[in-house]
Amino acid sequence: MAADHDQSKPPDEHAELDALRARVAVLETRAPARHRPRARSFLAVLLIVVAAVLTPLSIVSAWAKNQIGDTDNYVAMMAPLASDPDVRSAVADRVTGAVMGHLDVKALLADVSPADRPVLDKALSKLSGPLTTGISNFVRGTTEKFVSSDAFATIWTDLNRSAQSATLKALSGSGGGAVKLTGDTVTIDLAPVIDRVKQRLVDRGLGVAAKIPEVHTDFTVLTSDSVGKAKKWFRALQVIGFWLPLVALALAAGGVLLAVRRRRALVTTALSVAAGAAVLGLAMWVGRAFYLDSLPSGVSQPAAGAVFDALAEPMRVLVRMVVTLGIVLALAAWLTGDGRAAGRVMAMWSGGIGAVRDAAGFTGGPVGRWVHRARRPLNWTVVVVAAAVLVAWDRPTGLVTVWIALCALVVLAVVEFLDDDSSPHLAVPG
Repeated sequence: MAADHDQSKPPDEHAELDALRARVAVLETRAPARHRPRARSFLAVLLIVVAAVLTPLSIVSAWAKNQIGDTDNYVAMMAPLASDPDVRSAVADRVTGAVMGHLDVKALLADVSPADRPVLDKALSKLSGPLTTGISNFVRGTTEKFVSSDAFATIWTDLNRSAQSATLKALSGSGGGAVKLTGDTVTIDLAPVIDRVKQRLVDRGLGVAAKIPEVHTDFTVLTSDSVGKAKKWFRALQVIGFWLPLVALALAAGGVLLAVRRRRALVTTALSVAAGAAVLGLAMWVGRAFYLDSLPSGVSQPAAGAVFDALAEPMRVLVRMVVTLGIVLALAAWLTGDGRAAGRVMAMWSGGIGAVRDAAGFTGGPVGRWVHRARRPLNWTVVVVAAAVLVAWDRPTGLVTVWIALCALVVLAVVEFLDDDSSPHLAVPG
């Protein structure tokens, strides 16, 4: 009878009964399910925070592996210093001092007859100061001409290439040749430069310069109390230089995918990563001032600053790139969201371009309808291409970044202008 009773129920009652049963099942499982979004959100936030913290270390590790650990990249990074006025002046000072320290002034007049030697010695004792100054100016002038020549640029490049890199020698203990690590100071031996200067002095009539023995003098590339400590970490940075950025990127992506509100998580992640890179840039700016203030008195601060900037410039480029990409990605994610403020901005953007399109009487036709359907992929393609150009650009400056952003905005405006679904528009009264 029960079966007959169930069969006699109308179909609507069966559907209502199934719906009530499903509702009860949902209510029974709701209580434990409340903890799942909280756990997901906590884990997502944790991954995003770790990715932001790893961002500065990822930039440093990539710099250590690709710029300091690679000989060709290091030579290309240090080569412009050969034409830097402060470096040239510092090298000229070191070479002039080394040559004058081994130059026998009295030997210049060795061919004077013995009868005239007492008179010469007496006169030389009175005029040795001016005479030495004149010779020093002559040596200095010859040295300055040499360090301004292409020959010096070649020697400078060869010194860095043959040594594998001064900083690599300091931080990893590898390398050799003209690079020396004494305590916490990295120096380059300028003996090849002195040899060429001696030859030029001889060619200009100062024959006694040929009697100068082989002279070794050091040009300080890097000196800091932290060099010795950094040796312990540099090798590790080289090893993880390729993997750490990938790990940070994977953690950031995992945090976004795991988040309940992914668009908001994407904005937060992009800004957090940009902030991490900006912190590194600020640390480099402050560290440069502290480094120059701590230099010994015998080290040229302008030359040391030029060397510091040459070594740090690739890292600064990475910092600017990460900050720019983070801001652009966050802005793009925010503008494509459904927030009230973002909606107003997009309405102003679309309305302004739409007004221009209507005023021009432009109708997109089939192209406009296709652009309307593919507008979102097209906009993201523009953003991705602009980011790829910025990443692929060699040492992008602030001006280059601005131009890439402006070009991307122009292309986005063109896409918006072509976006016409052929819906009827109100006629503008004429």
